[in-house]
Amino acid sequence: METSVNPTAQFFGIEFDLTILAMSLLTVIISFGIIFWATRKMTLKPKGKQNFIEYVYEFVQNTIKPNLGKYTPNYSLLMFTIFFFILIANNLGLVVKLESDNYNFWTSPTSTFMVDFTLSLIIAIVVHFEGVRKKGVGAYLKGYLSPFPMMLPMNILEQFTNLLSLALRVFGNIYAGEVVTALIVGFGTKSLIFAPFAFALNLAWVAFSAFIGCIQAYVFTILSSKYISEKLPEDEDES
Repeated sequence: METSVNPTAQFFGIEFDLTILAMSLLTVIISFGIIFWATRKMTLKPKGKQNFIEYVYEFVQNTIKPNLGKYTPNYSLLMFTIFFFILIANNLGLVVKLESDNYNFWTSPTSTFMVDFTLSLIIAIVVHFEGVRKKGVGAYLKGYLSPFPMMLPMNILEQFTNLLSLALRVFGNIYAGEVVTALIVGFGTKSLIFAPFAFALNLAWVAFSAFIGCIQAYVFTILSSKYISEKLPEDEDES
């Protein structure tokens, strides 16, 4: 199977993937547009579009609350933003296939590892920053010696594995979904005889991929809240 690549551009010696940049920007625009549209003219008694956005926000709150407990209000907006961005990004590549003989112009941003790694890195920064802010430097560093000092190397290694697994989980599922979609579409273009079968198969696969994309947004959010909660004090008042 012939593969197409994303167009790139060099800027100060750094290579930028133009397709991923454009699709990431489009994800931000769509996310902002939906939230802006749904939160205009809000009322005390929600209805219609306000119901939708409040349902999603409450869903995220209920998802992270078992992990964050009393700290849930502190991180609900962050987790909502992460969840909504990943939800849109995961499913954007399912909407259409746009490519030339050599270049691919449309894909899910999260089908690229560096996008997922960046999202994971944001969570890692929040995790450790909040750990120091809430506990203080001494108590935060002391946590790496728990339950006993011998566990220090394993506790440090765990922070890196958490970061990588968070990114790889999303990347693996979304990238694999797009590869299978491309195979099905390619199969359908080989012959008119196979086209109806490929069309039906593609519809089923797109529906399944959309479900997986939603699940991955949920998993990323719930694991992020879990990692944050591990660095927060349990016996102090909120601050």
